[in-house]
Amino acid sequence: MVKEMFKNRMRAFLAVLLSGMLMITALSGCNSNNNEDDLLVVVSILPLAEFAEQVGGDHVTVSTMIPKGADPHTFDPAPSQMVQLEKASLYVEVGAGLEFEIAYMDKIIAMNKDMYIVDSSKGLDLLEASEHHHHHHDGDDDEDEDEEEHEHEHEGSTNPHIWLSPEYAQVMVQNICDGLCSVDPDHASDYKNNAASYIKDLEKLDTDIHDALKDVKNRVFMCLHPQWEYFALDYDLTQIAIEVDGKEPSAQQLAELIDEAKEHSIKVVFTSPQFSTASAKAIAQEIKGQVVGIDSLDKDYINNMRSILKSMKAAME
Repeated sequence: MVKEMFKNRMRAFLAVLLSGMLMITALSGCNSNNNEDDLLVVVSILPLAEFAEQVGGDHVTVSTMIPKGADPHTFDPAPSQMVQLEKASLYVEVGAGLEFEIAYMDKIIAMNKDMYIVDSSKGLDLLEASEHHHHHHDGDDDEDEDEEEHEHEHEGSTNPHIWLSPEYAQVMVQNICDGLCSVDPDHASDYKNNAASYIKDLEKLDTDIHDALKDVKNRVFMCLHPQWEYFALDYDLTQIAIEVDGKEPSAQQLAELIDEAKEHSIKVVFTSPQFSTASAKAIAQEIKGQVVGIDSLDKDYINNMRSILKSMKAAME
């Protein structure tokens, strides 16, 4: 009996050991690009991770500060994320007024002063933050004064959502390429070839979106968060954003938004997984429309933008 108990315990032990080894193997498989000889590149958001991986190829390991589903406007990094910056060769920031970067870039740089910083917005014309919103207030003087104060409050700040323009994304990719060539000139030809190939894919994406939307008659769309202004500008569309200064709309603003939606025959309200959908659902109910989720921060950039195109075209036809 003692021998049988011993055998049973050994079987249980071996089963646990085997399970642990399989788990370790699976986890290491998720980080197959993580080689000690690779350059560690840290980026702010997931689309930048895609850009850096496409350019860096086998020479880089990329880590993202803001994980999937997190709000870049309010996210606080974990201490472990800050510590990993000590090993990074290069950091890629959006560089266009992203709230996370405004709050943390000084601390990020302080963690590793030898780390090369790539401002992916270099060379781009940025929209003012006040241009995020497309609300028209036809009220009394107090309301006009409030709007003037709001405009003044954001004077000098910029709209950070530059990656949502496939045209701008091409410049961002080139900026990343230039940064990698600076820190790792031995592989510069690889980085340049990779960047050129991916930029061609982005050019094709841009052309396809233009072609798909050129004959759409209702060129106005409503979204929860004011993040599609660059996209709208590229493709001659008009964005109506529900949020006002990053906040849920007031009852009066909600009523105005419902009127705007009806005026433009809008039947779809676009939401984002990073934000509350309560106000979007309230508007959709009033206009007898529907809420459709689209993710501006998905890592699979090109496929995600094609999926967003499909949703937007269907909403505006």
